[in-house]
Amino acid sequence: MRNKIKLTKEKREDMIASIKTYFLKERDEELGDLASGFVLDFIIEKLAPEFYNQGVQDSYAYMNEKIEDLLEIQKCCI
Repeated sequence: MRNKIKLTKEKREDMIASIKTYFLKERDEELGDLASGFVLDFIIEKLAPEFYNQGVQDSYAYMNEKIEDLLEIQKCCI
């Protein structure tokens, strides 16, 4: 079972406020705290793992490239 993302109360409140602002500005819809909380929960449960996995893949590719650079230096100097 995957670990659920844990947010501080303050961070969750900030994110809910951002969702409310987004819906009001972009969709001209007023969402309450409860509805915005459900949107946030959906993002955390369904979308965040994809962003996380992409970050892991990007980090792996970056580190792999740097390791290859390091190995190239070693081959040059032997």
